[in-house]
Amino acid sequence: MSTPLDLAVRDSVTMSRRSLRRLVRYPSLTVIVVGMPLVFLLLFVFVFGETLGAGLGGVEGGRSEYLRYVVPGVLVMALASVATSTAISIAMDMTEGIIARFKTMPIARVSVLSGHVVGALVQSVVAFGAVLLVAIALGYRTGGSAGDLLVAAGLVVAVSLALTWLSVMLGIGAKSVETASNSPMILVLLPFLSSGFVPTETLPTGLAWFAEYQPFTPVIEALRGALDGTGAGTDGWVALGWCAVVGLGGYLGSRRIYDRDPTT
Repeated sequence: MSTPLDLAVRDSVTMSRRSLRRLVRYPSLTVIVVGMPLVFLLLFVFVFGETLGAGLGGVEGGRSEYLRYVVPGVLVMALASVATSTAISIAMDMTEGIIARFKTMPIARVSVLSGHVVGALVQSVVAFGAVLLVAIALGYRTGGSAGDLLVAAGLVVAVSLALTWLSVMLGIGAKSVETASNSPMILVLLPFLSSGFVPTETLPTGLAWFAEYQPFTPVIEALRGALDGTGAGTDGWVALGWCAVVGLGGYLGSRRIYDRDPTT
């Protein structure tokens, strides 16, 4: 006889398969998720890289130095851009009535949300891998050991989960697909106001303070340190703390809105 846990796992697998099929059916969402970070990578490296790289004071200087600096920020931006696609997907379910249908069926309630999470994680892997491959083709190389790269991988998973649950909450709470497409945009814009593209100390005083203490800066600095081989350090723990707060808040908020939504 199947236990509640067995049924929840089975239903989650089914919903995950549904989300993956949606990614195939709507490839434009994935193209946008992958395309935007790639455009910014090419733009900043080839248009601004020579000038910005010279100001970093590295050994190589110029464009190659800036490429090494900017890649972690663009990688995090790629993870953040998935939030828009996730919010749109779940808002489509909420507004088209399929969620109401699911709630009348004998399936685990958590499986509906977990299916979207799995789909978002797959998109995150695709976006992250595409940006990293292009960066390597441009000349980017990591200096981290196997342990450093493992830390970087763990950080990427933690950030992806946190942003995914936050985007699920935004998608469930949106009143329309249009609203869902706009609400996560702050997650895409915040990396610009961090240490992702220029050191925070080069910014004006007020903006530098904001950039230093907003969540994306420790995430980017920890990822940069792990990839460069200098270690994630304190930024790694701060980044994990932010991931825990954002992820738990997104999960609890998603469950609360999903369970009480009178329209579903």
